[in-house]
Amino acid sequence: MIRASRGNAQSAAITRLALAYARLWGARITFDAEYGIFACSGMRGGYARGGTTIGGAFLTGRDPARALVRHEAVHADQWATYGWTFALRYLSEDLRHRGARNRFEIAAGLADGGYRES
Repeated sequence: MIRASRGNAQSAAITRLALAYARLWGARITFDAEYGIFACSGMRGGYARGGTTIGGAFLTGRDPARALVRHEAVHADQWATYGWTFALRYLSEDLRHRGARNRFEIAAGLADGGYRES
């Protein structure tokens, strides 16, 4: 939990909630030691686009490619930096600059996240 939340207590609490939520949606939960993030795959729903990172947990319906896990690990870093306000910051940014123009997606690596640069 400490690695996935980057040592941030608020991110750890958010990660615990995300893992419980993922279990409700039928996720297989594994810890990716290379990128320090929980991968919650096989979910029946409950995530946006190709997947969603909440705290130190990546929620998705499929088994993610290594590049995507690396991308989502940057989002876990962002959660640790901003705490619960990251959700609001991300949403606000996405409303103004959708997809590949979102600064948080750019910072995480557009190609790794499956985005085409605009």
